[in-house]
Amino acid sequence: MSKLDSAKRKGIYLLPNLFTTGALFAGYYSIIAGIQGKYEMACLSIFIAALLDALDGRVARLTNTQSEFGEQYDSLSDLVSFGIAPSLLMFNWSLYHLNDVHPVMGKIGWLAAFIYAVSGALRLARFNTQIGVIDKAYFQGLPSPAAAAVVTSFVWICVDLELMGTDLKYIAMPLTIIIGLLMVSRFRYYSFKTIPFKENVSFVWILLLVLVFVLLTIKTAWVLFVVFTTYALSGIIMTILAIKQKRALKKQNRNKEPDETE
Repeated sequence: MSKLDSAKRKGIYLLPNLFTTGALFAGYYSIIAGIQGKYEMACLSIFIAALLDALDGRVARLTNTQSEFGEQYDSLSDLVSFGIAPSLLMFNWSLYHLNDVHPVMGKIGWLAAFIYAVSGALRLARFNTQIGVIDKAYFQGLPSPAAAAVVTSFVWICVDLELMGTDLKYIAMPLTIIIGLLMVSRFRYYSFKTIPFKENVSFVWILLLVLVFVLLTIKTAWVLFVVFTTYALSGIIMTILAIKQKRALKKQNRNKEPDETE
């Protein structure tokens, strides 16, 4: 790579960073909407941020405009949109009301929101240091956009059902902490980066994709919650099965050792 090409890759490219800025704006607006009590709009803004975040990297690769600046800017945008915004949404909607029970419970409420936020920051920092090192087919820990989707869709469903956050504070608190800790866990999650999108696929997959889009238009919040909660659980299940498989393989090898010595 020439010096000119190297300098060019360190520059600031407009198109992909416009998408990143849009995602950052959506995440920031979610915080404002949550403070104002517009919880449905706050939820929608986070999912808009997730959509724009999914596009910026692909646009950069398609236009060959990847840069170190873009990677760092994207991480900072993700921290706001999928770390700070969801934690404040849960706090404003439900966890704040723990203060009505007892001042100590109120502190536990904002600590639960902080655990989620700091877990998102640690998750992003770990991801940035592992680029090019770990297997691209898997993520270590629940990705922050998926974590944000779980807690956000939960709030969205409750708002649709006209359930008050003050009545669900004892559900919101453990949910926030558990999803936060899943981000910094060592559970492996499939990244979908190895799917051969350019190859021919079965017609059944096209029908399933259409079905998902139809369901999203009918019950958006419910579909998002089911899909991303299933994904959050998948990492735990895959890791447990992998551990059991390794133990079974070790046991099988130990049982074969006496036969080999004979």
